[in-house]
Amino acid sequence: MSAAPWIAWTILGVTAGLLALLIPLAVHRLVLLRHATRRGGPPRPGGTGAAPDGVHATGLPTGMPCITVQLPVFNEAEVVERLVAAVAALEYPREQLEIQILDDSTDETTRRIQALLPGLARRGIQVSHLCRENREGFKAGALAEGLRVARGEFLLILDADFVPRPDLLRALLPSFEDPGVGMVQARWDHLNEGARLLTRAQALLLDGHFYFEQAGRHAAGRFLNFNGTAGMWRRSALEDAGGWSADTLTEDLDVSYRAQMAGWRFVYRGDVGVPAELPEGARALEVQQRRWAQGGIETGRKLLPALWRGPWSPGVKSEATFHLLGHLAHPLTVVLGVLLLPSALARQALGLEAWILVDLLVFAAATGSFLLFYVAAARMRRRPWPRALPQAALALVLGVGLTAPVTGAVLRGLSGRGRRRDTFHRTPKGGAAGLRRYRSPRARGSLLAKSVLAGWMGLSILVAVQLGLYPTLPFLVLFGAGWGWLAVSQFVEEGGGPERGDVGSSSPSPQGMRLGMRGGLPGGEVAGA
Repeated sequence: MSAAPWIAWTILGVTAGLLALLIPLAVHRLVLLRHATRRGGPPRPGGTGAAPDGVHATGLPTGMPCITVQLPVFNEAEVVERLVAAVAALEYPREQLEIQILDDSTDETTRRIQALLPGLARRGIQVSHLCRENREGFKAGALAEGLRVARGEFLLILDADFVPRPDLLRALLPSFEDPGVGMVQARWDHLNEGARLLTRAQALLLDGHFYFEQAGRHAAGRFLNFNGTAGMWRRSALEDAGGWSADTLTEDLDVSYRAQMAGWRFVYRGDVGVPAELPEGARALEVQQRRWAQGGIETGRKLLPALWRGPWSPGVKSEATFHLLGHLAHPLTVVLGVLLLPSALARQALGLEAWILVDLLVFAAATGSFLLFYVAAARMRRRPWPRALPQAALALVLGVGLTAPVTGAVLRGLSGRGRRRDTFHRTPKGGAAGLRRYRSPRARGSLLAKSVLAGWMGLSILVAVQLGLYPTLPFLVLFGAGWGWLAVSQFVEEGGGPERGDVGSSSPSPQGMRLGMRGGLPGGEVAGA
């Protein structure tokens, strides 16, 4: 056999292998959708939710336990005042509520926090303003430092862009009536969903995660994760798990699995929503997604071997594998996209033109499962059908587009090169004014990679049309639209100036370079370094 047929068969074999790996991931989403929607389905949004059956009328456990609300912040000048105001309005006895502001900032965030302290003290609100000499461990390090001195039996963690409703504690705390529950996670809602096409698509991606992935895992009795914010921990569960660790970029996912492997159970409260801000720029979104992807793979490398050897059921083990290694879909999808045209040409060269119809069947199966998943998520928000389907398609396009910038992070997580060395780059927030002093770091080669891939898709579309390979076109258009969208978005951001609303940049200071001692409040714990 000549070299050409061998090359053609190799291309087809690689393509088939990629599909064999990716299709189970698509089916897995439908399995979670099925788990989440049985027995009436997950609760729809509407307030923060009612207390579970069996909880007394107050909605609170007996004894009114002490709660510490932890607010890890780093250069959050645009949103920190909004955050503190919302947390100060939480409905709970003041003597049993402690607020910790874990402030690693190097900008005016610290000054803004200090300006809030006297007014909070006059209202009898107990606030600790904790600062460190360096950002060792990043968010995990700040949370560990706060845990060391916290008074609370329970700890509510809120990122800076979240705005809790006053009854959040009363909604989450009753689930801890069960002494085996170690963490309760609330659903994320969206403050700025309508700002851009990018935020609309993100909102639906997150809705799918919370309404069906988290709800499905919970309903099926599988391990689920604390999402890093808008969740409440039992202190003893954190301590049993070994506390916070910074050896992955997703300290929340890591400690979640360690706690459940230690015997604690988690509760997902899909009826309790906490509004938060979505990234409005492509670079900011990619920073977030790269961190989640790399950290997820790092957590899988760290914990899956012990979990596979452990006493858990095959269902728990298989779901954990899909969960922790699911980001492998990103590089697999990129390679599949690159091979779309070569595989069509290979079939043509081998005289297998009739098999090109398989492209349409695979496209219908793959996109249909994702569209069903995200249409269902849109309907959970009561979006009408004429809006649900286009929004689901938009979410699908964004998901494909993110495969390009995230692939490098997945490979870094697989290699283990970034472990203990990579910086935790948090997602910039703009607040109501849309201002951002903290800029998203550029990923080297990200814009070039997306541009090259989008260009390859454009060329592939032209060749496919010229050669009559029409069944391949839906795939090519989908991939080209996703990569092209994010490439153009990043080009506009970088070519037209900083990110939307950016008023400068603020980067971490050298280790040991810190602002002065923070003030404390009468009646509250004062900590500084």
